[in-house]
Amino acid sequence: MIDLDKTDKQLLRLLQADGRLSNAELAEKVHISQATCHRRVNRLFENGLICSVRAQIAPKAVDLGTLVIVGVVLDRSTPQSFAEFEQAITQLAMILDCQLVAGEFDYLLRVRVKDIEDFNDLHAKQLIALPAVRQIRTFFVMKEVIDSAPLQF
Repeated sequence: MIDLDKTDKQLLRLLQADGRLSNAELAEKVHISQATCHRRVNRLFENGLICSVRAQIAPKAVDLGTLVIVGVVLDRSTPQSFAEFEQAITQLAMILDCQLVAGEFDYLLRVRVKDIEDFNDLHAKQLIALPAVRQIRTFFVMKEVIDSAPLQF
């Protein structure tokens, strides 16, 4: 990792808020030359501080308005069962996030689907068939209060 100065942090905050800002707009907002801005942003990418820049799509606009949180418990806690589950879960396109967690569940998933019927189909045909799965607990999100909030630094 690199040491971040005040300008680097400003660039990161601005890009986090609006990834469509042009290099010229960024440079103006941070009060540096366009060439310096370009070099700094490239350095932030090269050092892994900026992972990607992408559009955030409104889920309802693409008929994926139902968000489901899924808790998964594996039948055994071995490196092999974790590896098999993790490899298999990456093959399911509707999985937004998958985290290995401590506590009641082994993994927490965030899943986007059209509706409850769509999730029921996913559950019956794919989720319960994942390797080493013992139990799945499903939580349908009633309201998204905060979604993809920017990092505070």
